[in-house]
Amino acid sequence: MKRRDYLKSIGMSSLGMAVISPEAKAMEMLDGPKPKPKAKASTPAVPKYNYGRTEDEIARDAKLLAEKFFTDHEIKTITLLSDIIIPADAHSGSASQAGVPAFIEFMAKDQPSFQTPLRGGLRWLDSASIKRFGKNFIACTAKEQISLVDEIAYPEKAKPAVSQGVSFFSLMRNLTASGFYSSEMGHNDIGYVGNRPNNWDGVPEEVLKQYGLSYDS
Repeated sequence: MKRRDYLKSIGMSSLGMAVISPEAKAMEMLDGPKPKPKAKASTPAVPKYNYGRTEDEIARDAKLLAEKFFTDHEIKTITLLSDIIIPADAHSGSASQAGVPAFIEFMAKDQPSFQTPLRGGLRWLDSASIKRFGKNFIACTAKEQISLVDEIAYPEKAKPAVSQGVSFFSLMRNLTASGFYSSEMGHNDIGYVGNRPNNWDGVPEEVLKQYGLSYDS
């Protein structure tokens, strides 16, 4: 099963914040070598709300968007890892092209409980990479990166020694899927169009005849 097909089949009841079980089996990682993405440490602009938001909520969003939590190195690692989870394909772009790194940056500030697991997980990933390959994760080859990811992407098969990496990857996978499938690119990827107005031509003729009615009566 391809990675995108796996994510689509998980049953996201709300695209606004898709939640995937941390225990869910990771999607296949070996779709071939991927070029390393160029990280963009851009900060998204404050959105123009056209629905109910209080002034305090708008001000809080602006404050969080103006702050920076992750270092440049951490953002580069998040960008690379998110694109391993959801790479570009013939149908749509990758996680980073959908703005997932900025989404994860915002979530880390909006939900401080994510900060320690994410930062600690990124440090674990670099530490494991240095032990195995003598360099941090983003400096590794695509083959080396995937070999390490394979160790932590399948919770049911992972060894106890990499339990911290498994927890981190599960969180990253959840946030990546949430960010991607709540973006315009993600909506297009699964064909989600939301509520759309339609034209109603009235009660069908066959239903009117069933009750002895017609538009002329």
